[in-house]
Amino acid sequence: MDVQAIKAQIPTSPAFVLDETDLVNTLNILGGLREQSGCKLLYSIKALPFSTVLDIAKPYVDGFAVSSLFEAQLADGILAGRGGIHLTTPGIRADEIDGLAKLCTHISFNSLTQHQHFAPRTDKLASVGLRVNPKLSFLSDDRFNPCRQYSKLGVDIDTLWQSSSIDQIQGLHIHNVFSATDYTPLIKTLEKLTRYMADKLARLDWLNLGGGYLFAQISDHRPFIAAVDRLKSKYGLAVYIEPGKAVVGHCGYLLATVIDSFVSDGKAVAVLDTSVNHHPEVFEYQRQPALHEHHPRGRHQAVLAGCTCLAGDIFGEYSFEKPLHTGDRVVFKNIGAYSLVKANRFNGYNLPDIFRYNATGITRLKHHTYQDYRQQWLAD
Repeated sequence: MDVQAIKAQIPTSPAFVLDETDLVNTLNILGGLREQSGCKLLYSIKALPFSTVLDIAKPYVDGFAVSSLFEAQLADGILAGRGGIHLTTPGIRADEIDGLAKLCTHISFNSLTQHQHFAPRTDKLASVGLRVNPKLSFLSDDRFNPCRQYSKLGVDIDTLWQSSSIDQIQGLHIHNVFSATDYTPLIKTLEKLTRYMADKLARLDWLNLGGGYLFAQISDHRPFIAAVDRLKSKYGLAVYIEPGKAVVGHCGYLLATVIDSFVSDGKAVAVLDTSVNHHPEVFEYQRQPALHEHHPRGRHQAVLAGCTCLAGDIFGEYSFEKPLHTGDRVVFKNIGAYSLVKANRFNGYNLPDIFRYNATGITRLKHHTYQDYRQQWLAD
Protein backbone atom coordinates (compact mmCIF):
# COMPACT_ATOMS: atom_id res chain seq x y z
CA MET A 1 0.00 0.00 0.00
CA ASP A 2 1.35 3.42 -0.99
CA VAL A 3 0.13 5.42 2.00
CA GLN A 4 1.29 8.73 0.54
CA ALA A 5 -0.75 8.01 -2.59
CA ILE A 6 -3.96 7.42 -0.69
CA LYS A 7 -3.36 10.57 1.36
CA ALA A 8 -2.89 12.56 -1.81
CA GLN A 9 -5.51 10.97 -4.06
CA ILE A 10 -8.46 10.18 -1.81
CA PRO A 11 -10.56 13.35 -1.68
CA THR A 12 -12.78 12.53 1.27
CA SER A 13 -12.12 11.65 4.87
CA PRO A 14 -12.66 9.52 6.83
CA ALA A 15 -12.14 6.71 4.34
CA PHE A 16 -11.78 2.94 4.61
CA VAL A 17 -9.29 1.68 2.03
CA LEU A 18 -9.29 -1.92 0.85
CA ASP A 19 -5.89 -3.00 -0.48
CA GLU A 20 -6.86 -5.52 -3.15
CA THR A 21 -3.26 -6.56 -3.81
CA ASP A 22 -2.72 -7.48 -0.17
CA LEU A 23 -6.03 -9.35 -0.08
CA VAL A 24 -5.16 -11.40 -3.17
CA ASN A 25 -1.67 -12.15 -1.83
CA THR A 26 -3.19 -13.50 1.38
CA LEU A 27 -5.73 -15.57 -0.54
CA ASN A 28 -2.88 -17.03 -2.61
CA ILE A 29 -1.04 -18.04 0.58
CA LEU A 30 -4.18 -19.71 1.88
CA GLY A 31 -4.75 -21.32 -1.50
CA GLY A 32 -1.27 -22.80 -1.38
CA LEU A 33 -1.94 -24.16 2.09
CA ARG A 34 -5.20 -25.67 0.85
CA GLU A 35 -3.38 -27.34 -2.04
CA GLN A 36 -0.56 -28.70 0.12
CA SER A 37 -2.80 -30.05 2.87
CA GLY A 38 -5.94 -31.04 0.99
CA CYS A 39 -8.16 -29.03 3.36
CA LYS A 40 -11.15 -27.04 2.14
CA LEU A 41 -11.10 -23.26 2.59
CA LEU A 42 -14.04 -21.12 3.69
CA TYR A 43 -13.98 -17.35 4.25
CA SER A 44 -15.74 -16.39 7.48
CA ILE A 45 -17.65 -13.38 6.28
CA LYS A 46 -18.37 -11.97 9.76
CA ALA A 47 -14.91 -10.36 9.62
CA LEU A 48 -15.86 -8.16 6.64
CA PRO A 49 -18.94 -9.02 4.57
CA PHE A 50 -18.43 -6.27 1.97
CA SER A 51 -19.50 -7.59 -1.43
CA THR A 52 -16.25 -6.58 -3.14
CA VAL A 53 -14.29 -8.71 -0.67
CA LEU A 54 -16.62 -11.66 -1.25
CA ASP A 55 -16.33 -11.31 -5.03
CA ILE A 56 -12.53 -11.20 -4.84
CA ALA A 57 -12.39 -14.17 -2.47
CA LYS A 58 -14.88 -16.33 -4.35
CA PRO A 59 -12.43 -17.93 -6.85
CA TYR A 60 -10.00 -18.84 -4.05
CA VAL A 61 -12.37 -20.49 -1.57
CA ASP A 62 -14.69 -23.49 -1.33
CA GLY A 63 -17.45 -21.36 0.14
CA PHE A 64 -18.29 -19.01 2.99
CA ALA A 65 -18.81 -19.48 6.73
CA VAL A 66 -21.80 -17.60 8.16
CA SER A 67 -23.48 -17.00 11.50
CA SER A 68 -26.97 -15.69 10.67
CA LEU A 69 -29.75 -15.70 8.11
CA PHE A 70 -28.69 -12.34 6.67
CA GLU A 71 -25.11 -13.55 6.24
CA ALA A 72 -26.38 -16.75 4.63
CA GLN A 73 -28.54 -14.75 2.21
CA LEU A 74 -25.61 -12.50 1.30
CA ALA A 75 -23.32 -15.51 0.80
CA ASP A 76 -25.90 -17.24 -1.36
CA GLY A 77 -26.27 -14.17 -3.56
CA ILE A 78 -22.52 -13.99 -4.15
CA LEU A 79 -21.87 -17.72 -4.57
CA ALA A 80 -24.93 -18.39 -6.74
CA GLY A 81 -24.68 -22.11 -5.98
CA ARG A 82 -20.94 -22.35 -6.64
CA GLY A 83 -19.68 -23.11 -3.14
CA GLY A 84 -20.72 -24.29 0.28
CA ILE A 85 -22.32 -22.21 3.01
CA HIS A 86 -21.44 -23.39 6.52
CA LEU A 87 -23.37 -22.08 9.53
CA THR A 88 -22.63 -22.15 13.22
CA THR A 89 -24.12 -19.77 15.79
CA PRO A 90 -25.70 -19.82 19.24
CA GLY A 91 -28.45 -17.60 17.83
CA ILE A 92 -30.65 -19.78 15.61
CA ARG A 93 -34.26 -18.60 15.72
CA ALA A 94 -37.25 -20.87 15.22
CA ASP A 95 -38.73 -18.51 12.61
CA GLU A 96 -35.50 -18.56 10.56
CA ILE A 97 -34.42 -22.20 10.65
CA ASP A 98 -36.31 -23.19 7.50
CA GLY A 99 -34.70 -20.36 5.56
CA LEU A 100 -31.28 -21.32 6.88
CA ALA A 101 -31.79 -24.97 5.96
CA LYS A 102 -32.59 -24.03 2.36
CA LEU A 103 -29.49 -21.84 2.03
CA CYS A 104 -26.83 -23.66 4.04
CA THR A 105 -25.02 -26.77 2.90
CA HIS A 106 -23.68 -27.44 6.42
CA ILE A 107 -25.12 -26.52 9.82
CA SER A 108 -23.15 -27.06 13.03
CA PHE A 109 -25.54 -26.79 15.94
CA ASN A 110 -24.14 -25.03 18.99
CA SER A 111 -25.81 -27.13 21.70
CA LEU A 112 -27.56 -30.43 22.18
CA THR A 113 -30.87 -28.63 22.75
CA GLN A 114 -30.41 -26.63 19.55
CA HIS A 115 -29.74 -29.88 17.72
CA GLN A 116 -32.76 -31.54 19.29
CA HIS A 117 -35.08 -28.65 18.38
CA PHE A 118 -33.92 -28.00 14.83
CA ALA A 119 -32.21 -31.06 13.34
CA PRO A 120 -35.51 -32.64 12.22
CA ARG A 121 -36.14 -29.53 10.11
CA THR A 122 -32.69 -29.45 8.51
CA ASP A 123 -31.21 -32.91 8.13
CA LYS A 124 -32.84 -33.59 4.76
CA LEU A 125 -31.44 -30.35 3.33
CA ALA A 126 -28.10 -29.67 5.03
CA SER A 127 -25.26 -31.77 6.39
CA VAL A 128 -25.73 -31.56 10.15
CA GLY A 129 -22.96 -31.27 12.73
CA LEU A 130 -22.28 -30.08 16.25
CA ARG A 131 -19.87 -27.49 17.58
CA VAL A 132 -17.77 -29.05 20.31
CA ASN A 133 -16.14 -27.18 23.19
CA PRO A 134 -12.87 -29.10 23.70
CA LYS A 135 -12.40 -27.50 27.13
CA LEU A 136 -8.89 -26.34 26.22
CA SER A 137 -8.09 -22.66 26.71
CA PHE A 138 -5.11 -20.99 25.06
CA LEU A 139 -6.10 -17.38 25.74
CA SER A 140 -5.52 -15.33 28.88
CA ASP A 141 -8.17 -12.76 27.94
CA ASP A 142 -11.59 -14.34 28.48
CA ARG A 143 -13.26 -11.70 26.28
CA PHE A 144 -11.88 -13.65 23.30
CA ASN A 145 -11.89 -17.12 24.84
CA PRO A 146 -14.44 -19.57 23.37
CA CYS A 147 -13.55 -22.07 26.11
CA ARG A 148 -13.95 -19.66 29.03
CA GLN A 149 -15.79 -20.92 32.09
CA TYR A 150 -19.55 -21.08 31.54
CA SER A 151 -18.96 -20.80 27.79
CA LYS A 152 -21.95 -20.48 25.49
CA LEU A 153 -19.98 -21.80 22.50
CA GLY A 154 -20.28 -25.49 21.76
CA VAL A 155 -21.12 -28.75 23.48
CA ASP A 156 -18.82 -29.71 26.35
CA ILE A 157 -16.62 -32.53 25.02
CA ASP A 158 -17.20 -34.55 28.20
CA THR A 159 -20.93 -34.37 27.54
CA LEU A 160 -20.74 -34.91 23.80
CA TRP A 161 -18.77 -38.15 23.68
CA GLN A 162 -21.31 -39.81 25.95
CA SER A 163 -24.32 -38.42 24.08
CA SER A 164 -26.31 -40.35 21.50
CA SER A 165 -26.37 -37.17 19.40
CA ILE A 166 -22.88 -37.98 18.12
CA ASP A 167 -24.41 -40.89 16.22
CA GLN A 168 -26.96 -38.61 14.52
CA ILE A 169 -24.62 -36.08 12.90
CA GLN A 170 -22.27 -35.93 9.93
CA GLY A 171 -19.59 -33.58 11.27
CA LEU A 172 -17.97 -31.64 14.09
CA HIS A 173 -16.90 -28.01 14.39
CA ILE A 174 -14.18 -26.71 16.73
CA HIS A 175 -12.94 -23.15 17.28
CA ASN A 176 -11.04 -22.34 20.46
CA VAL A 177 -8.36 -19.77 19.57
CA PHE A 178 -8.04 -16.12 18.54
CA SER A 179 -5.21 -14.63 16.44
CA ALA A 180 -2.96 -17.66 16.96
CA THR A 181 0.44 -17.48 15.25
CA ASP A 182 1.47 -21.12 15.64
CA TYR A 183 -0.26 -24.51 15.45
CA THR A 184 0.37 -25.69 19.00
CA PRO A 185 -3.25 -25.11 20.07
CA LEU A 186 -4.52 -27.02 17.04
CA ILE A 187 -2.28 -30.01 17.66
CA LYS A 188 -3.22 -30.19 21.34
CA THR A 189 -6.91 -29.79 20.52
CA LEU A 190 -6.86 -32.56 17.91
CA GLU A 191 -4.98 -34.83 20.31
CA LYS A 192 -7.77 -34.41 22.84
CA LEU A 193 -10.52 -34.71 20.24
CA THR A 194 -9.13 -37.95 18.81
CA ARG A 195 -8.55 -39.34 22.30
CA TYR A 196 -12.22 -38.80 23.13
CA MET A 197 -13.77 -39.49 19.72
CA ALA A 198 -11.39 -41.91 17.99
CA ASP A 199 -14.00 -44.61 17.60
CA LYS A 200 -16.59 -42.14 16.30
CA LEU A 201 -14.59 -39.90 13.93
CA ALA A 202 -14.52 -42.47 11.13
CA ARG A 203 -18.32 -42.48 11.10
CA LEU A 204 -18.39 -38.76 10.34
CA ASP A 205 -18.04 -37.03 6.98
CA TRP A 206 -16.28 -33.80 7.93
CA LEU A 207 -14.43 -31.82 10.58
CA ASN A 208 -14.39 -28.03 10.60
CA LEU A 209 -11.28 -26.69 12.37
CA GLY A 210 -12.77 -23.20 12.60
CA GLY A 211 -10.82 -19.96 12.42
CA GLY A 212 -8.59 -17.99 14.76
CA TYR A 213 -5.26 -18.87 13.14
CA LEU A 214 -3.35 -16.09 11.35
CA PHE A 215 -2.12 -18.44 8.64
CA ALA A 216 -0.15 -15.86 6.65
CA GLN A 217 1.88 -15.01 9.77
CA ILE A 218 2.84 -18.63 10.48
CA SER A 219 6.13 -19.62 8.85
CA ASP A 220 6.04 -23.39 9.34
CA HIS A 221 2.87 -25.05 8.05
CA ARG A 222 4.17 -28.61 8.32
CA PRO A 223 2.31 -29.37 11.59
CA PHE A 224 -0.95 -28.26 10.00
CA ILE A 225 -0.38 -30.22 6.80
CA ALA A 226 0.50 -33.36 8.78
CA ALA A 227 -2.57 -32.97 11.01
CA VAL A 228 -4.93 -32.60 8.06
CA ASP A 229 -3.33 -35.53 6.26
CA ARG A 230 -3.85 -37.73 9.31
CA LEU A 231 -7.50 -36.71 9.67
CA LYS A 232 -8.10 -37.46 6.00
CA SER A 233 -6.17 -40.71 5.73
CA LYS A 234 -7.02 -42.30 9.08
CA TYR A 235 -10.63 -41.19 9.46
CA GLY A 236 -11.67 -40.33 5.91
CA LEU A 237 -12.75 -36.82 6.93
CA ALA A 238 -13.16 -33.79 4.74
CA VAL A 239 -11.36 -31.05 6.68
CA TYR A 240 -12.44 -27.39 6.58
CA ILE A 241 -10.89 -24.18 7.87
CA GLU A 242 -12.75 -20.88 8.03
CA PRO A 243 -10.39 -17.93 8.51
CA GLY A 244 -11.83 -14.43 8.74
CA LYS A 245 -9.34 -12.00 10.23
CA ALA A 246 -6.55 -14.05 8.64
CA VAL A 247 -8.01 -13.15 5.23
CA VAL A 248 -8.80 -9.44 5.59
CA GLY A 249 -7.03 -8.21 8.73
CA HIS A 250 -4.03 -6.66 6.97
CA CYS A 251 -5.79 -5.36 3.86
CA GLY A 252 -7.82 -2.57 5.50
CA TYR A 253 -6.73 1.00 6.29
CA LEU A 254 -8.56 3.94 7.85
CA LEU A 255 -7.63 7.38 6.53
CA ALA A 256 -8.45 10.29 8.87
CA THR A 257 -7.85 14.04 9.00
CA VAL A 258 -6.98 16.21 12.00
CA ILE A 259 -9.84 18.70 12.43
CA ASP A 260 -8.70 20.29 15.71
CA SER A 261 -5.63 20.32 17.96
CA PHE A 262 -5.00 21.77 21.41
CA VAL A 263 -3.21 21.11 24.69
CA SER A 264 -5.03 19.43 27.58
CA ASP A 265 -3.29 18.99 30.94
CA GLY A 266 0.06 19.41 29.25
CA LYS A 267 -0.53 16.92 26.41
CA ALA A 268 -1.25 17.64 22.78
CA VAL A 269 -4.64 16.34 21.64
CA ALA A 270 -5.47 15.94 17.95
CA VAL A 271 -9.16 15.46 17.17
CA LEU A 272 -9.80 13.38 14.05
CA ASP A 273 -12.78 13.32 11.70
CA THR A 274 -13.18 9.62 12.47
CA SER A 275 -14.10 7.84 15.68
CA VAL A 276 -13.58 4.60 17.55
CA ASN A 277 -17.19 4.01 16.50
CA HIS A 278 -15.75 3.36 13.03
CA HIS A 279 -13.50 0.70 14.60
CA PRO A 280 -15.36 -0.34 17.76
CA GLU A 281 -12.88 -2.99 18.90
CA VAL A 282 -10.56 -0.12 19.89
CA PHE A 283 -13.06 0.80 22.62
CA GLU A 284 -14.42 -2.69 23.28
CA TYR A 285 -11.02 -4.22 24.00
CA GLN A 286 -9.02 -1.06 24.82
CA ARG A 287 -6.81 -1.80 21.82
CA GLN A 288 -4.51 0.80 20.27
CA PRO A 289 -4.45 0.36 16.49
CA ALA A 290 -1.22 0.61 14.52
CA LEU A 291 -0.62 4.02 12.92
CA HIS A 292 1.49 4.52 9.81
CA GLU A 293 2.86 7.89 11.01
CA HIS A 294 3.88 6.67 14.47
CA HIS A 295 7.62 6.81 15.14
CA PRO A 296 8.71 5.23 18.46
CA ARG A 297 11.54 7.75 18.81
CA GLY A 298 9.52 10.70 17.60
CA ARG A 299 9.96 13.82 19.73
CA HIS A 300 6.36 15.00 19.42
CA GLN A 301 3.57 13.12 21.20
CA ALA A 302 -0.14 13.53 20.67
CA VAL A 303 -3.29 11.82 21.87
CA LEU A 304 -5.42 10.92 18.83
CA ALA A 305 -9.05 11.42 19.75
CA GLY A 306 -12.24 10.68 17.87
CA CYS A 307 -14.74 13.36 16.98
CA THR A 308 -17.72 12.19 19.06
CA CYS A 309 -18.70 13.36 22.53
CA LEU A 310 -17.93 9.95 24.05
CA ALA A 311 -15.19 10.59 26.64
CA GLY A 312 -13.55 7.28 25.79
CA ASP A 313 -13.42 8.00 22.06
CA ILE A 314 -9.61 7.80 22.10
CA PHE A 315 -7.35 5.88 19.73
CA GLY A 316 -4.28 6.29 21.96
CA GLU A 317 -1.10 8.30 22.34
CA TYR A 318 1.39 8.25 19.47
CA SER A 319 4.79 9.75 18.71
CA PHE A 320 5.55 11.80 15.60
CA GLU A 321 8.59 13.31 13.91
CA LYS A 322 6.84 16.67 13.76
CA PRO A 323 3.81 18.16 15.53
CA LEU A 324 0.36 17.41 14.13
CA HIS A 325 -1.66 20.33 12.80
CA THR A 326 -5.21 20.79 11.62
CA GLY A 327 -5.49 19.39 8.10
CA ASP A 328 -2.82 16.73 8.54
CA ARG A 329 -3.81 13.20 7.52
CA VAL A 330 -3.04 9.96 9.34
CA VAL A 331 -3.62 6.33 8.43
CA PHE A 332 -4.48 3.46 10.79
CA LYS A 333 -3.22 0.09 9.55
CA ASN A 334 -4.36 -3.54 9.78
CA ILE A 335 -8.02 -2.81 10.47
CA GLY A 336 -9.64 -4.88 7.74
CA ALA A 337 -11.38 -7.20 10.20
CA TYR A 338 -14.19 -6.33 12.62
CA SER A 339 -14.11 -2.60 11.84
CA LEU A 340 -16.63 -1.71 9.13
CA VAL A 341 -18.87 -4.62 10.09
CA LYS A 342 -19.24 -3.13 13.59
CA ALA A 343 -19.08 0.55 12.63
CA ASN A 344 -21.92 2.90 13.56
CA ARG A 345 -23.06 6.49 13.14
CA PHE A 346 -23.05 7.49 16.83
CA ASN A 347 -23.62 11.24 17.20
CA GLY A 348 -24.73 11.30 13.57
CA TYR A 349 -21.20 11.21 12.20
CA ASN A 350 -21.17 9.52 8.82
CA LEU A 351 -19.61 6.15 8.08
CA PRO A 352 -16.33 6.24 6.14
CA ASP A 353 -16.39 6.18 2.37
CA ILE A 354 -14.99 2.90 1.04
CA PHE A 355 -12.22 2.84 -1.56
CA ARG A 356 -10.40 0.06 -3.39
CA TYR A 357 -6.65 0.37 -3.96
CA ASN A 358 -4.90 -1.77 -6.59
CA ALA A 359 -2.35 -1.57 -9.39
CA THR A 360 -4.70 0.46 -11.58
CA GLY A 361 -5.31 3.14 -8.98
CA ILE A 362 -7.87 4.14 -6.35
CA THR A 363 -11.62 3.72 -6.85
CA ARG A 364 -14.44 4.82 -4.59
CA LEU A 365 -16.84 1.90 -4.01
CA LYS A 366 -19.35 3.31 -1.55
CA HIS A 367 -20.53 6.63 -0.13
CA HIS A 368 -23.15 7.05 2.56
CA THR A 369 -25.48 10.06 2.56
CA TYR A 370 -27.76 11.82 5.02
CA GLN A 371 -30.65 9.89 3.46
CA ASP A 372 -29.02 6.61 4.62
CA TYR A 373 -28.81 7.99 8.16
CA ARG A 374 -32.34 9.37 8.01
CA GLN A 375 -33.77 6.10 6.68
CA GLN A 376 -32.15 4.20 9.55
CA TRP A 377 -34.03 6.27 12.13
CA LEU A 378 -37.37 6.77 10.41
CA ALA A 379 -40.22 4.67 11.77
CA ASP A 380 -41.63 2.19 9.27
